[in-house]
Order: sequence, then C-alpha cells, then structure tokens
Amino acid sequence: MLIPMIFRNLRHLRLALSVAELQSLTKASLACFVTQPAASQAIAKLERDAGGLVFDRGPNTLTLTPRGHILVARIKRAMALLDPALNEVAPGLWRTASFAQLQALIAVVEAENFTLAARRLNMAQPTIHRAITQLEQQAGRTLFNRTTSGTLPNRACLALANALRLAFYELTQAEAEMAEFDGREVGHIVIGALPLSRSALLPQALVRFRTLRPNLPVQIIDGPYERLLAGLRHGEIDVIIGALRDPAPIGDIHQEHLFDDSLVLLAGNDHPLAHRHDLALGELARFPWIVPSLGTPTRQQFDALFAQAGIAPPTSILESGSILLMREMLGLSPHLGCISRQQALAEVTKGLLTVLDFATQLPLRPIGLTLRSNWQPTAAQRQMLNLLRDAAPSLAAQRA
Repeated sequence: MLIPMIFRNLRHLRLALSVAELQSLTKASLACFVTQPAASQAIAKLERDAGGLVFDRGPNTLTLTPRGHILVARIKRAMALLDPALNEVAPGLWRTASFAQLQALIAVVEAENFTLAARRLNMAQPTIHRAITQLEQQAGRTLFNRTTSGTLPNRACLALANALRLAFYELTQAEAEMAEFDGREVGHIVIGALPLSRSALLPQALVRFRTLRPNLPVQIIDGPYERLLAGLRHGEIDVIIGALRDPAPIGDIHQEHLFDDSLVLLAGNDHPLAHRHDLALGELARFPWIVPSLGTPTRQQFDALFAQAGIAPPTSILESGSILLMREMLGLSPHLGCISRQQALAEVTKGLLTVLDFATQLPLRPIGLTLRSNWQPTAAQRQMLNLLRDAAPSLAAQRA
C-alpha cells in the first residue's frame, strides 16, 4: 500500500488533531510536548504537502478550513485504528513508534522474510532489520518468531499489522478526498469480483464509470471468496461483488442485497439431453459435470439438488467456476454444467450453450455488495457503488 509522503510523520498528524481540538497552537504544542516553533513548522509543512491551508488563523484561535475538515476527519479515523492497536502491544508504544517502523512491520508480516521485505520497500535489508529490532525494544516484547522456515509474526503482531493496514488505508483515502476537493483525480478503486459479477453486473457499471471518470485507476481482483474477504478486511479491496453468504461469515462486514439469481443446468447444443423435455435427475447424474468448487453457494445448491432427492450425486466432477472453460468443454464433450443464470446469459443468448429443460426448484441466490462495516468511501468510490446499484434492476428483469 503506497502511503503519500504527507502522512509519513505520525507526530505531525497527532499534532494536527490536537490543534483542531484545542484551536490553539500554543495549547497543542504543550499537549504534544513540542516547542511552539517546532509545532508551527510542522503545521506549515503539513499544509504545504496538503496543497493548501488546513487551519484559518484568527486573532486567538485556529479553526479548520474546508480542506482541513477533510484531512482531520480521515486522520481521526486512522488514529482511532492505529493507537489502540499500538497500545495493545505495549502501553505508550503509540508515542514512540514511527511510520518507518510500522511500514517495515507490515512488509515483514507479508513477506515472512527480512530480505524479501526489504525488496518490497526498495530498502536495504539491515534497515528493515533495525526498524523491527527497535520496535521490539520499544515494545519490550518480541513480535516475530525467527524460525528456519522464516520470520513469522506472533498473534500480537498479526493483530497490529491488520490495524496498520486499515489505518494507512484511511490516509490514502484522505489524499484522494483532498484531490477531489481541488478538482483532481487521485487514488484508485479495488474491486473483488466473484464469477457472476465479471460477466454481468460489473461490465455494465464499469462502462458507465469510465464515461464519468476516464482516468481513475480501477483494479479488478479475481479469486476465491475467502481470499477476497481477507483482502477486504485488510483494506486491500474496497468492495466484493457477487453471491452473498448466509449467514455473513464475520461481524465486521456488511452485505447489501442487489438482486436475486438462480442456477441453470447447461449442455452443449449437440448433447443428447439438450432438447429433451422429460429429463429425470437420476439420468443427469450419470453424466460428467463441471461445477464450481466445494464451499461456494452454487456448489452447495448443486449438491443439495441430489441430496434432497435421495439420489447419489455424479461421480465425475470437474471443479471450475469459469463460464469460458465450461462453454468449451460442453461443446467438445458430454459434460453438463451448473452455473449462475446471469453468468451463462451471454453464452445462452448467443446460442453457444443450451439450458436443460429441468426445473431445479432451488431457492434464489442473493447477489450484492460486501463491504467493511465502518468503511467510508470517497466520492469516486460512492459513484462506483451507485452505478452497481443502478445496474442491478436490469439484471433482475433479465432473470424474470
């Protein structure tokens, strides 16, 4: 995670919070144990880096400017995550830990190796090692277990690293919001895309988003739900789009329902079952199948289809959620496929695959957005969310 230079002095950020609260540079310098000239220089540097005034200077008080309100709100959110986590490791660590030390900690947690962490940060290995050693000395405890297989974080270190990622995420959000304030585009959007969203919901929203914001970077990350969820909770992903889980897997996320989808059973156009209207489940079970992986909502419903009927499931199963792989294999072999109706819509509409005439009588699957519970999106991120919400009714109509 790239943190802007403006945010790389944690003492300056805490000083800015103190000035905003006390509305006095003199009182804030006393509260933060710095001289008034040093405090004045720190605020001046913060304002230069922020691109404009953060505080209006009155005769006796300093008050926040509109830019200052944006900046301070994000710094408050960052420190509300950062300082309790540092205090949990060791009381008073929040006063001494530096940005460089905390950045090194995240790199070593992720790489589990000092040399690899140094390469990630483009620094010398001794610099990273020294930063971690100093941090452990300040904390009065070890944070990593040095083993033959790597430098492994202990439980306290993992909890701290998770809080650091989210705190630093808030600081990158601050940069994006201040750029928006100045009429510039800074920042990016990272979307975790489950299979259905990649073929239906997401393309529609992205086309419209690009007409509104042609230059803002957007990254689409594919992967299994568990990996995307971890990225979301660590601040590496902004939103996950796809099938919702019931119940929600953990309490720090929020699921927003957009529309319902159903499953379809598919065959190649020349399959012997493709145009039959008297299909029995037992007959379907004798063919090889392509279905999504165990643990996915689609696979759970597919397995339930046979279990509820008391019929042994197919013995030949290839696990994949790729509609492209399914399309090619169904066209070349007697395999059948089970997948989301929306995901298969383009292939079926173009006449590349045939939907089997078999009523599954399975419940509809809720499709929507998965977000961090306390997430506060930027204007660009809100715009993307609204475009996704706007696209949902058309997909629901197609299903109907």
